[in-house]
Amino acid sequence: MANEAQASDTVLLVRPAGFGFHAEAARSNAFANAADDPDLARRAVEEFEGLARRLTDAGVEVLILEDSPDPPKPDAAFPNNWVSFHADGTVVLYPMATAARRLERNVDRVRPLLASSGFEIRRIVDLAFHEHHGHFLEGTGSLVFDRPQRRAFASLSPRTDAVAIADFDDRLDYSTLVFDARDRSGRPIYHTNVLMSLGSQFAVLCTEAVAEEYREILIDEIEASGRTVIQVDFNQLRQFACNLIELRSRGGETLIALSSAALDAFTPEQRRRLESFGQLVDVSIPTIESVGGGSVRCMIADVHLPRVTPNS
Repeated sequence: MANEAQASDTVLLVRPAGFGFHAEAARSNAFANAADDPDLARRAVEEFEGLARRLTDAGVEVLILEDSPDPPKPDAAFPNNWVSFHADGTVVLYPMATAARRLERNVDRVRPLLASSGFEIRRIVDLAFHEHHGHFLEGTGSLVFDRPQRRAFASLSPRTDAVAIADFDDRLDYSTLVFDARDRSGRPIYHTNVLMSLGSQFAVLCTEAVAEEYREILIDEIEASGRTVIQVDFNQLRQFACNLIELRSRGGETLIALSSAALDAFTPEQRRRLESFGQLVDVSIPTIESVGGGSVRCMIADVHLPRVTPNS
């Protein structure tokens, strides 16, 4: 298996063509809120452009896939749920919980975009068939990767199913620590990446969301990997404080991408600790967060594929 770094210097973003409130998805996503606003889609595109610009200015290679307006795909701005890219050339396609989100999954449109930047796809692992049996696993929303250790973490929810996780582990030679996590009202938190994130040397974790019987196990394992755990509370989780991602600039600088709301949620001491692990790259995306129920991590599919070696 190829050695894999935790952070990538290249990301795939999808420019949304029909962003909006997705009522079916909102049934399991307590972060999504309906909005009656004719300017919703336009504002979402402006926020998307802000993220793409901030990442580019920070030295990240940004690949942009254009969403098509028809059929409507209100959550298209969140590609990390349907695809992940791995250092051995593997692309994984995931089973999505709602019909509208399955329309986003289109590797044929991604191929030329990746090829144009010299990336090589060697294998496609398609887990979408699990949808027929009611087993869902929504990419790096459901699975938080420790890429160097081929380890993942997943909190069970209507969108994160143990059967699909076991299949992923078998095909990718991963092992996943599965646990239970719930919000204040006792509802399963829809995606693992809104309650935890892993960088190379740090983790952000909403400890109080994790079921008590798993807390010590989870924290011990994260700390045993050499990472510092920054613990946040439910209020900070609601501001997407955990929904961030470590990236690298093309020059090798460590970056931490997150929303301005997430950054504002940290205490001064937590922010200082986070800044000690990388340059903070924040962007304001209030429309996407409030209506879509996802933040910066959800908008980024980090590309770890190998690049084709040019012929000499």
